[in-house]
Amino acid sequence: MLEGAEEQAPVSPPVGVEIPEGGAAAAAVLEPVPALAVSPVSEEPAGDAKKKIDVLLKAVGDTPIMKTKKWTVERTRTIQGLIDFIKKFLKLMASEQLFIYVNQSFAPSPDQEVGTLYECFGSDGKLVLHYCKSQAWG
Repeated sequence: MLEGAEEQAPVSPPVGVEIPEGGAAAAAVLEPVPALAVSPVSEEPAGDAKKKIDVLLKAVGDTPIMKTKKWTVERTRTIQGLIDFIKKFLKLMASEQLFIYVNQSFAPSPDQEVGTLYECFGSDGKLVLHYCKSQAWG
């Protein structure tokens, strides 16, 4: 599902590495990002900028550390999709468990969307998630 994500160049250099929704084929199709349209009343950018979220992934305990910590993720991606990506990226066996925690306190539901978590727990323009191979919090 996320094959080739390691080999893809960052879509926007300051943001991080793109996690494509549909695999390597989806990563190859890049659409031009329209200029930011900011009005005095609303400071919400127009276009694709608000469809993706910066996610900072931090390892906990003896879990391998990812060299790239900051990723750009679709708002609609689920936690289970993120877990699958991390397991594949770290080359963990399918039988190994991986836990994701928000605010070092609770594990979100696997069907929870990253966009919803960002709206509730995001800060400084990013969502910080901790991942580990054994239960750590909650």
